[in-house]
Formats: sequence, C-alpha cells, structure tokens
Amino acid sequence: MRYDRGLRYGQRGEYTPAEQERRERVRLQAAEWFEAGESTRAVAAWLRMHGRPVTHWRKAWREGGAEALRSKGPVSAESLSAGQWEGLDAELR
Repeated sequence: MRYDRGLRYGQRGEYTPAEQERRERVRLQAAEWFEAGESTRAVAAWLRMHGRPVTHWRKAWREGGAEALRSKGPVSAESLSAGQWEGLDAELR
C-alpha cells in the first residue's frame, strides 16, 4: 500500500479553500463507506493513506455522523476586524 501524498494536510494549515473542499469530499466519502460497514483498514487502503486519520474520522463519524466530518472553516482567524477591513477598503479607494 502506498501513501497518497496528495492527501497530506499542510504542516501549517497552508491549503486553499478548493483544497479544503476536496479534503472534505474525501472525508464524506469515507463516511459513506463507514455507513456501508466497511472497515477502517479497507477505507484507508481505498484512499491510499495511513489508517490513523481514518480512525479519527471514524470516531468523529460515530459521535456526530457525516456532519462531524464537514470542514469547520479556515484554520486561522482573520487578522483584521470588520472595521479595519472597511478602513483598508476606504484607503485603497
């Protein structure tokens, strides 16, 4: 079995919204397989990845269903407040 390097998460959360969406689709596909009764090992093999993240996904799925595997949004908080964004927008105009 070969680890799919394309599935690895960035070390510092450096992935685009499109990449975040793709990763969510992978987790939701795993949830469908969990629902169908597939083993963690089989799901990991189909995704060509290590079993540890799949084990975490299964635990989250058991506790909260497929919804628990959905993306929680950006990893980091915005540096600027809404007022600062408005001020920056005004400056740039």
